[in-house]
Amino acid sequence: MSARKIVISGTGCALADNLYNGVSFDSPSFRKYLSVKTGDGGLSPGRLVFSDELERFSGKSYPEILKEITGCRKPDAFNAGGPSLVSMIHASQMLDQDHFKVNFFGMAGRDETADKIFSILRSIPLGTENYVTTGKLATPFTDVFSDADYDNGHGERTFVNNIGAALNFTPQYLGDRFFESDIVCFGGTALVPYIHDNLTDLLSEAKKRNCITVVNTVYDFRNEKKNPGGNWPLVKNHGDFGSIDILIMDREEALRISGKQTIEEAAGFFAGVRAPAFIITNGAGDLYAMSSGELFKRTDLIKLPVSQKAKNDMQSAHGMKGDTTGCGDNFAGGIIASAAWQLKKRQKGDFELNEAISWGVASGGLTCFIIGGTYKEKYKGEKLERVTGLQKEYLKQIGE
Repeated sequence: MSARKIVISGTGCALADNLYNGVSFDSPSFRKYLSVKTGDGGLSPGRLVFSDELERFSGKSYPEILKEITGCRKPDAFNAGGPSLVSMIHASQMLDQDHFKVNFFGMAGRDETADKIFSILRSIPLGTENYVTTGKLATPFTDVFSDADYDNGHGERTFVNNIGAALNFTPQYLGDRFFESDIVCFGGTALVPYIHDNLTDLLSEAKKRNCITVVNTVYDFRNEKKNPGGNWPLVKNHGDFGSIDILIMDREEALRISGKQTIEEAAGFFAGVRAPAFIITNGAGDLYAMSSGELFKRTDLIKLPVSQKAKNDMQSAHGMKGDTTGCGDNFAGGIIASAAWQLKKRQKGDFELNEAISWGVASGGLTCFIIGGTYKEKYKGEKLERVTGLQKEYLKQIGE
């Protein structure tokens, strides 16, 4: 095992999550704001919309809409959120600080919301020296409406995002230090416009530096608005997918980026453009994954289930109840942590895909038992203990 400390750096979506549980998507106050056609700015279960677009759609101010939907109540929880920040937080909680260093690069406002986020981060072993603040725009936030009864009890969320200071975060803020890393991660860049629009060049620079690259995607409302029903651009050309060592998407994101109608067709697309390894999650359904052999050992398209133990515990009378916010982000964080562990002991091309997925599934599974995506540990190593228990059970489940 290498004695050198492995450095992981991430950038992308970081924001405040205001979590509202028990919001019925069938209630009149919610249904009146439902989208009529794709990209129109209305609410849609499982999807994200920008607050200013919802205002244009409804003709009302967003604070007025929020009061109607929530009944004027305060959020059930506040948490640090965002596909990049949450995945980096999770990786930092999973990895031994003596052998790994996890950094986050991003931008917040100078306001009370940022103070709350940084207060949470003070108890987490994540490097935030490059999480900068600006007085020009507010800290990004997402209001998360959660309906646990939606989809036959599997639950779903609807997101309203205010892009805020992320609008001003450019690649220049990354500098050389970002690329002086073993693993670089781009999470939810569709909510950080300048990073998203320059993703191809950033990936190219990372590969020049011999970094392992990870991209985990998010609903791309900005491009949906530009081209309703059309493909969502992730990279400039199909050949650029080859610069993404690990591509993590949910079902809808995979379909919209590929322009296909089914997960199987989307998987064929990503294999055809030679994405080195990709994983497509599907909520409570089976996930799909494949590797061409560049980082992970060559693996033909596989289907794997979610954690049965997590499912059973959630359905039991004594099960702890949380929500699904941040499950995908923690799934990505588990994949990133596994990639870091494997880099310590294996050569590129010999990584084990099933091993990485087991940590992703366990990480996402645990998140179902908390409110929001960021787990606040009672003691150092608590989250690793809990995830490890789920991961061991999952390996038994899939016969590993």
